[in-house]
Amino acid sequence: MKSTVRWEGEAKFRATAASGHEVLMDGPPDIGGVNAGPRPMEMLLMGIGGCSSVDVVYILKKARQDVTGCVAELTAERAPEPPQVFTKLHLHFVVTGRGLKDNQVKRAVELSAEKYCSASIMVARSGAEVTHSYEIRETA
Repeated sequence: MKSTVRWEGEAKFRATAASGHEVLMDGPPDIGGVNAGPRPMEMLLMGIGGCSSVDVVYILKKARQDVTGCVAELTAERAPEPPQVFTKLHLHFVVTGRGLKDNQVKRAVELSAEKYCSASIMVARSGAEVTHSYEIRETA
């Protein structure tokens, strides 16, 4: 896996993935950021949510569950002093579908948390308290 990050002036940086996709990141205002993009730590948080969501949806589809939507709501706390790492992270999944089985959704979330989501597992192994929860909403 590779990527490049190029400074674009002020506190803006353009990240380019090996796949060719790009995202503009910006630093906080106290170091010259102008809110032109997410902060790098926000990108990390979003990446964790994306990593886990891909797992949950894939596992549910593989289990032949009629999943129609998945939203991961993430909250994080950071240490007050530099390097201000994540100390707590909570992922709450709102999974929608038709006739979803609670045990299947629970298992998908557990598998992501314990086995598949390298991003959240890496943060947990660095010492952050990582927790997960879910709710199921029936699609009409």
